[in-house]
Amino acid sequence: MVNWLVIGIGDITRKRVIPAIQSEPRSLFHSVLTRTPEKAAAYPGVRVYTTIEAAMEDADIDAVYVASPVALHAAHTIAALRVGKHVLCEKPTAINYAEAQSMVAAADETKRLFGVAFYRRLFPKLVRAKQLIAEGAIGQPVLAEANNHGWLESEERGWLRDPALAGGGPLFDTGSHRIDAFNFLFGQPVRATGFRSNAVHQLGVEDSATALVDYACGVRGIIDVRWNSRIVRDQFRIVGTEGELDLTPLSGPRLVITTHSASREEQLPTHPNVHYPIVEDFVSAVLDGAPLASPGSGAIRVDWVTASVMSGIRA
Repeated sequence: MVNWLVIGIGDITRKRVIPAIQSEPRSLFHSVLTRTPEKAAAYPGVRVYTTIEAAMEDADIDAVYVASPVALHAAHTIAALRVGKHVLCEKPTAINYAEAQSMVAAADETKRLFGVAFYRRLFPKLVRAKQLIAEGAIGQPVLAEANNHGWLESEERGWLRDPALAGGGPLFDTGSHRIDAFNFLFGQPVRATGFRSNAVHQLGVEDSATALVDYACGVRGIIDVRWNSRIVRDQFRIVGTEGELDLTPLSGPRLVITTHSASREEQLPTHPNVHYPIVEDFVSAVLDGAPLASPGSGAIRVDWVTASVMSGIRA
């Protein structure tokens, strides 16, 4: 059994992370760290901490789910690793690439597990796409495109608009998932650049970002993410020399395989709680020694890409 401490009672943890832990058969929602203890009233029997120092003294905690603002990911992760806890951290890994590297280094030094919750790596549709690419179903992949457009987040997650807490806007929030999906499919990014802008909303962070990523295998990735569109888009497409894979919408079950001679469709739905498989995967790593689907050492490739984009032009 894995006893979990969850850091933060926010939108994601209430809707997905805590239910995932509660339903995973080898997990126990043991304790929570929050600045507002009254939020924990919904979880009777769970230990409540208000400081990281007090929580880290609890020897009964085996694993920590870090869901604090991005600026605190490194501090909370490293504190947990240093006292022998395993850590599964919300995305993106950290507020910058140097902090992300320090988290991986701490995991290596302490010999504890460190994963990042890029749960889309466990989408059956994305796993199937990787298999089809390896089988040569669309020839040599040369281009990948992902667009995620919507309006501003709710005020409940207003901290996402503060660069000191979030690091960036949609680039860090929804963009990180798409960058990681490309990394999962195509491997090591070797070159990245991009643009950020405030086309509609004058925020401390960008309201739109476009990243260009080149991979060692020859694929070029284009990711465009926005908080300034009333039309919601979740487009994801991989173009090859002999055809293409269309995963639009990325969060839906549909996968279309098209070649010059035929087109077919597969339906591969996600788990009803998209965080459940990543929690289950982490528990298997802790208890069974299984490899992590999203280890920190691979997840920080996203931070390398976002750092490259952040150093580019902001209009």
